[in-house]
Amino acid sequence: MRPSAYAEHMLVTAMLDGTYPPGSTLPGERSLATELGITRPTLRETLQRLSREGWIKIRHGKSSQVRDYWTKGGLGLLGTLADYAQYIPDNSILHLLEIRALFMPEAAAQAAGSSPLKITACFENVNLPDDTPQSFAEFDWQWQVLVTRYSGNPFFPLIFNDFAPVFKNAGIRYFSMPEARNASRAFYRQFYNAVSHGKKNVKKIVKAAMHKSIDLWKTLET
Repeated sequence: MRPSAYAEHMLVTAMLDGTYPPGSTLPGERSLATELGITRPTLRETLQRLSREGWIKIRHGKSSQVRDYWTKGGLGLLGTLADYAQYIPDNSILHLLEIRALFMPEAAAQAAGSSPLKITACFENVNLPDDTPQSFAEFDWQWQVLVTRYSGNPFFPLIFNDFAPVFKNAGIRYFSMPEARNASRAFYRQFYNAVSHGKKNVKKIVKAAMHKSIDLWKTLET
């Protein structure tokens, strides 16, 4: 890693794993640079970038403070957060699934209306994917990418694309459950039929599937 990338990695993972929780202060600049084995200018560059994204608050003359980044951060923070998918706690994956449940039904309805043939292309063989967690995770990601891409709303893919590592990693865990694979296979058939025959009930079908995935994910957390 470049020194700045290494510094970012160490600080972001320390904030995500609770070493530096929201409200806490980072070590002083001199000691933090020594601890990380980088120069102070490199550390300042990294801290400035994390500050712009909403991770920390730089206080002149005092140590930097970790912000409540879940409520103070922005889209830039989401991009960095996605790079550290393996460090995101399970309850945060649940929050992502809840966000997906809010916009994916509308995105699917819009995509089905504007580009039905492109949306159904990956469902031509409704027996896909193979019955492995990895193939399900990959297939499930691909249909979501198609839906957001052809929804006509440019913000849907902008929000969604950064989270490929999160959804793929979480997807392998999720689809390790036979009931999750069975539920998704049934959903794929319902979705394909709805888009192919008049596009009725697309939003309802997708919404039900999204909430089913939330319920199943909760069983992984217990």
